[in-house]
Amino acid sequence: MKKILFSMTAVTLALTALTAQAQERIRIGFMSPITGPQAANGIDNRDGAQLAIKELNAKGLKVGGKPVVFELDIHDDVADPKQGVQVAQTLADKKVKFVLGPYNSGVTVPAARVLNESDVVVLTVASNPKVTELGYNNLFRIGASDNQLGAKMATYAAQDLKVKTVAVIDDRTAYGQGVAKEFTEQAKRLGLKVVANEFTTDKATDFSAILTNVRASKADAVFFGGYSPQGGPMLRQMRSLGLTVPLLGGDGICSSETATLAQVAGDLNTFCTQGGSMLDKSDKGQKFVERYRAEYKRDPLTYAAAFYDGMYLLAGAIEATQSLDAKKIVPAIAAGKYAGVTGEFAYDPKHDLKSSAVTVYTFKGKDVVPLKSL
Repeated sequence: MKKILFSMTAVTLALTALTAQAQERIRIGFMSPITGPQAANGIDNRDGAQLAIKELNAKGLKVGGKPVVFELDIHDDVADPKQGVQVAQTLADKKVKFVLGPYNSGVTVPAARVLNESDVVVLTVASNPKVTELGYNNLFRIGASDNQLGAKMATYAAQDLKVKTVAVIDDRTAYGQGVAKEFTEQAKRLGLKVVANEFTTDKATDFSAILTNVRASKADAVFFGGYSPQGGPMLRQMRSLGLTVPLLGGDGICSSETATLAQVAGDLNTFCTQGGSMLDKSDKGQKFVERYRAEYKRDPLTYAAAFYDGMYLLAGAIEATQSLDAKKIVPAIAAGKYAGVTGEFAYDPKHDLKSSAVTVYTFKGKDVVPLKSL
């Protein structure tokens, strides 16, 4: 009996090994900050991509008649441009053909050059308009741009919040400056008066000096171009200085982390914009949230759904072309359409989304709650 059991075990192991050998493993590079102040967002991105890969691998895709499995090659760029370049070079040296990320515009701009030189297909949520103005044929934006995020926040501020004057603060990152610029330009077009312009850094923790200036300006609202690690403490310090006006921002502060770091009791009076339509208003969106919760025992944050969609978009192009060659994949993505969780993916010549819904969110306790899609 023992010999028979041993033989059966050996056969099982042998079959498993043959199956593994028969499958081609397609490595998908992943870049985001998964440690440091922005780790919550990076982990959210990673888990969105991992969920898509788990589902795709369960479907048993084939390329050229051969079964394939996807695996995520995870790299932490710490939201730092220098580290991002090193990560990009590592992925290029490993001959990785596809990359999901980076998350930050400031990381994407220098890292994309390295990846472009190695003919890597890049799908990024980085929102600064400069990202797609670099002219890299293999790069696609899978989220809204600052043009949409900043401008739509200004529109909501003017039309729904009835703001007349605003103070603008940015963190000097490519993302922060970009979204603040677009907000400011649209605000002025709508007749809003910018009564203060201030800036900080993405490492700062004390905002008392600039907030004192903002308070003196008597602005009806404050727009912050930056991320939750600064947005949360900034909100707390605003309230401690008696600044009760709304805090506005782009997708960088559209996270429960903002509320957690703010430590403000009651209504946060904070509004932010995020690319994509309201997930709870579509069947696809609701099912994605349910699957994400079941897998990770928590709600998705800002871009889990976009990374999930990005993985499906890429897999669809691979399956349609039956190829792993960027020269075939890129035209398929550029000319194709994909109806994802966050909206429809169809591209203009710069590889920006032709149309990207933007949703305005607010906070109910620590929950980020959608208000209106624009």
